[in-house]
Amino acid sequence: MLSFIKTFNLIILLVFTLFYLYQAYFVFIALFAKKRELNCNTQHKYAVVIAARNESAVISHLIKSIKKQKYPTELVDIFVVADNCTDNTADIARESGATVIERFNKQQVGKGYALDYALKIIKNEYSDSKYEGYFVFDADNLLDENFIAEMNKVFDNGYKVLTCYRNSKNYDTNWISAGYSLWFLREAKFLNNSRMMLKTGCAISGTGFLVHDDIINKNGGWKHHLLTEDIEFSIDCAINGELIGYCDKAVLYDEQPYIFEQSWNQRLRWAKGFYQVFGKYGKDLFINLFKNKNFSCYDMLMTVMPCLILSLASAMVNLAFLTVGLLNIEISPMIIEETSKAIIMAGVNSYLVLFAIGALTTITEWKQINSTTFKKIMYLFTFPIFIFTYIPISIVALFKKIEWKPITHSITKTIEEVRQ
Repeated sequence: MLSFIKTFNLIILLVFTLFYLYQAYFVFIALFAKKRELNCNTQHKYAVVIAARNESAVISHLIKSIKKQKYPTELVDIFVVADNCTDNTADIARESGATVIERFNKQQVGKGYALDYALKIIKNEYSDSKYEGYFVFDADNLLDENFIAEMNKVFDNGYKVLTCYRNSKNYDTNWISAGYSLWFLREAKFLNNSRMMLKTGCAISGTGFLVHDDIINKNGGWKHHLLTEDIEFSIDCAINGELIGYCDKAVLYDEQPYIFEQSWNQRLRWAKGFYQVFGKYGKDLFINLFKNKNFSCYDMLMTVMPCLILSLASAMVNLAFLTVGLLNIEISPMIIEETSKAIIMAGVNSYLVLFAIGALTTITEWKQINSTTFKKIMYLFTFPIFIFTYIPISIVALFKKIEWKPITHSITKTIEEVRQ
């Protein structure tokens, strides 16, 4: 039994390292490879689509940041889909200069349904505008004034789907918001940035992305309605050979949850959504990976599944053996010792790896993080703890039925206040 425990833990470590070694290469690329500068010949016309549910506190700030863009105003139209709102979000959006589409549907709940509803109305009722692409934002977002101009450069170079650099409005609220923020900064710098330089597919991360009209037409609107519609869309693009681009100069700020209950519920939805996505697209990812030698499919596969499964397997097996040892303490002292050692070492090693990831991200993105030096350093130590909380969340998500729930946004900062 002792030899089994040692062998099992060694196999988990080796498999984990083998699967994710490519991300170490991504770090090397991000740090040392030279970026290709992109220029554009055409300023394209866009529709901005904002899904908002009871977002009266923040919606006007986003609209104002869009109107302050250093991009021709006649080429950008703003649409807000007020989705099942019970407050005055729609009125505030109209007063701020947006075209409002109100939607009331308690059966089809979620951002994906709201986007689909809005896109179909825009396609039918505003077809004369001939939009070439659609920006998708959440109501709590704020945009750097060069956001659309920079995204337009990548769009003009042939990318039909692209994402941006995701920063935070409230990094320093507490350890929870800092944990989210560091993870998204790491995703932008060391994943999407490297993918773009290596000319492989990037991944959409919730908000701040641009989709070509051709994609919307091909899909018949927005067809992705699982709990994590962003990663579902990213995987669908990978399977169909559509490379998602990334623009590091297009900076978006969004609000991160800072109340643990809200964070738990949101990440519970994400974990369940990853299970759903793997269940629906896992087979196609495997087929395209081997049939078409599609690295993007491998990358997306690693995004949604092995890390989660390997972590859960390691934790559950070692805890199971520890429990057996405790129940039979007279005959199993070595089992208790070995499993306790394995659990402690796994925790320490994971903490150190995550701390290193957080430290590297903090160092490289130091100027982009809107916080004090003390908090930037302090939240490095809590970042691994934030990630560890995914373990119980992932276990609960396996068994619990999860429904989409909106996150309350209350950080009412302007773009100028965020960047002070």
